Amino acid sequence: MIAQLGFNARILIVDDEQANLKLLDKILASQAYTNRVLIEDPREVLSHYQAQRPDLILLDLNMPHLDGFEVMSQLQALEDPLLPPIVILTAQHGRDYLLRGLALGARDFVAKPFDNIELLMRVRNLLEAHIAHRMVHDQKRTLAEMVQARTEELLQTRLQIIRRLGRAAEYRDNETGLHIIRMSKMSALLAQRMGWNDADCELMLNASPMHDIGKIGIPDTILLKPGKLDPDEWAVMQTHAEIGAELLAGDDSALLDLARSIALTHHEKWDGSGYPNGLEGEAIPQAGRIVAVADVFDALTSSRPYKKAWPVEQAIALVRDGAGSHFDPEVVEHFLAALPDILGIRARNLDPETV
Repeated sequence: MIAQLGFNARILIVDDEQANLKLLDKILASQAYTNRVLIEDPREVLSHYQAQRPDLILLDLNMPHLDGFEVMSQLQALEDPLLPPIVILTAQHGRDYLLRGLALGARDFVAKPFDNIELLMRVRNLLEAHIAHRMVHDQKRTLAEMVQARTEELLQTRLQIIRRLGRAAEYRDNETGLHIIRMSKMSALLAQRMGWNDADCELMLNASPMHDIGKIGIPDTILLKPGKLDPDEWAVMQTHAEIGAELLAGDDSALLDLARSIALTHHEKWDGSGYPNGLEGEAIPQAGRIVAVADVFDALTSSRPYKKAWPVEQAIALVRDGAGSHFDPEVVEHFLAALPDILGIRARNLDPETV
């Protein structure tokens, strides 16, 4: 199969002597090599190479304008992982010529005047080796693409499971589940404004929906109580942060590690009065500080069985006034600066009853 493919291989023949070009062309044609390109001006080699990607190059060394060494330097500069074999055609037999040619990528030499049989054997061997190499390269690329596609499929499946778990918790007290969509997008926006790179912002987008997964462990009598919780009920409600962190523990992926941190710390407060651990200031992971702002703002402006939605202006004022006590002042600063985008996220993802 490889030998048969060789007869259709693209062969570039470069020599400033017309007689040499015709001779080489005739020799190759006699063995049914059908795809031959003759180049008399070495300055045209690069454009021909880029247009046709040959499988073999027969290259003269002594030429005007550009010698064979300079042509090889141009080809090397392309950094083509499948650079074809180059056979140097030369009447020079000096060791320095040979070493320089090899250093620039030549794979073989044919001395002038040509021995037809020797030339054809070298052409055949180099073509077969190159075509075999190309086939292996293509197989590796195909395999890599298949692995990448499968990895992406598994990642998307994992993200779907995570999102659905987050929504399952959210459905307990918000049957549309759109709160987690809004707050996760707001959280990713704030993270981006605070200097997080694109990959980490994507992690924030996909991890923050799990912030209240611990609500799964809170009884409906407390979670859906229409009035104010008494101290014992409030103590139970606060345990959802630790329940969520425990549910998300035990996995070393960056996604679930961030989700666990957010679940545990998004109810901590800048002044240390939050829960579950009373962390203060920068002791609270930045992800938790970011989600705290996005979560509170969106929760305030959303309807629940136990409360009506606040007016947007009132919720903004609470966030602003909470800087330095409830919230990280830097996060609040970015929240206020990004208000048009924050409100845009909210407008595009409103719960049906508020549309």
